[in-house]
Amino acid sequence: MLDALRSWLNSWRGIGTVERGMARQGYDLQLTRYDAKGWRATFYTTGMEHSITSATASAWERTPWHAVQGAAREALRKGGEDPLLSATSTPETSF
Repeated sequence: MLDALRSWLNSWRGIGTVERGMARQGYDLQLTRYDAKGWRATFYTTGMEHSITSATASAWERTPWHAVQGAAREALRKGGEDPLLSATSTPETSF
């Protein structure tokens, strides 16, 4: 079961699901590929001008899905929410 979830999250469809969940939390995603070096995922507060100084969270990884997941965790952590504590999260704070 955990392998199936991990496989699904580590796909383009999984990235889309994380992006939509973060959008419901008030974040925009920018995903950039740097040749064969890796990917940077950056979340910004929705409605704010998107510049490096307005970034809420960012992650650099070798795969796009790990970058998106890492940046999402960091954005929610900075926002006072811990996505890994889903058992104690309310529906309004989980994605």
